[in-house]
Amino acid sequence: GLLVAWTAAAVAACGIYAIGARLHGRAVATALVLLWGLLPHSIVLSLAYTEPVLTAFAAWSLYAVLTGRWLWAGTLAALAGMSRPNGLAVAAAVLATAACEVWRRRGRVSHRLWTGAALAPVGWAGYVLWVGRREGDPLGGYFEVQRLWGSRFDFGAGSLRFVRHLLTHGDRFVFPMTMVVVAAAMLLYALLIADRAPLPLLVHSGVLLLIALGGSGFFECKPRFLLPAFPLLLPLARALVRTARARPWHAVLVVGALAGLSFAYGAYLVVIAHTPL
Repeated sequence: GLLVAWTAAAVAACGIYAIGARLHGRAVATALVLLWGLLPHSIVLSLAYTEPVLTAFAAWSLYAVLTGRWLWAGTLAALAGMSRPNGLAVAAAVLATAACEVWRRRGRVSHRLWTGAALAPVGWAGYVLWVGRREGDPLGGYFEVQRLWGSRFDFGAGSLRFVRHLLTHGDRFVFPMTMVVVAAAMLLYALLIADRAPLPLLVHSGVLLLIALGGSGFFECKPRFLLPAFPLLLPLARALVRTARARPWHAVLVVGALAGLSFAYGAYLVVIAHTPL
């Protein structure tokens, strides 16, 4: 489990770098990988969780979309959907971009695009049907399992109730930290839109953010669910590179502070918090 997670994290880092380099050059790509590795919940990347696997498939699927490799994009999106339920975000990114391409070219597209688009949701659908079959209800079994775990999509009603409780009564440090991370993710998504990021990155990050915000239960896990949403860090990566060129020591201080926060908070999550990661 650990070896798979470590390998997947390395593959994910390479994919994230490839996307950053294609869009904004090597310096931004390096900053993007660095920021992703210094996220508060990045401790998860060194544990036997499925987020590194999903991020690896997502990064290379999105890179394949950006470079027009539709068969690879669809295949990797299918694998992403099999790795985690929120891997649906990768399939959504492939399908949305494929639909725009079909519209732009008025239907005159390669059969590879159609095949890749058809493959993209297969992994997620197969996972849901497999869980349902094991529960004796192919179409509804997966959602019943989610309900029993206290996890369902309620358009954010549960999250809002928890935030209201948090603001009025307080709670352990992990919960306000989660609220800060989620709020930062929303702000970064707005910046990503303002920067006119490519459609697949917007859809992928947007769907992951929607799932995290709209799902109820396990509020403290939302930052982990957002780890595969690495495109959200593109505005910060570009800003960090600009800072490094203008005031190198300021950039060093920022990176050092983020590294210290990531280390301290990761240790807190594993040793002290006693909450699900």
